[in-house]
Amino acid sequence: MSLQTLEDLYVDELKDLYSAETQIVKALPKMAKAASSPDLKKAFETHLQQTEGHVQRLEQIFEKLGKSPRGKACKGMQGLLEEGEELIAEEGEPKVKDAGLIAGAQRVEHYEIAAYGSVRTYAEELGDKEAVKLLQQTLDEEGQTDQLLTKLAESGVNQGAKAAA
Repeated sequence: MSLQTLEDLYVDELKDLYSAETQIVKALPKMAKAASSPDLKKAFETHLQQTEGHVQRLEQIFEKLGKSPRGKACKGMQGLLEEGEELIAEEGEPKVKDAGLIAGAQRVEHYEIAAYGSVRTYAEELGDKEAVKLLQQTLDEEGQTDQLLTKLAESGVNQGAKAAA
């Protein structure tokens, strides 16, 4: 793809996000299964439902743009999720692995927050108010998930990992 205009960049970044979100939809059930903390398991299951909504919002934006969301692989997300798979495959204390799952999930959230913030700004610049609203909704949910993961880590998971030593 040739990036000649802000709209070209916007579409390219949206495709990257679409790829990222579809990868996350596949990874979250594995993360939920690997979690030993019931609260962490529930957080991953809830975020799976949200992520499916993120994919639908991106599809809405692409439909309005008259473009396909496919055609780009998000290598950044692929790398983050591969690290998570390595953690899941490791032998170890379940409470310690939960702390690692939270850290990995937060890296994913921070990647998404940065990406959604950028595309939302591009949508604003391009005057696409409907897309701005949809992207902000997703951005808000990603931030809430990040805050929930921090709360889970600070309210018991990290202490459980420390006590396991």
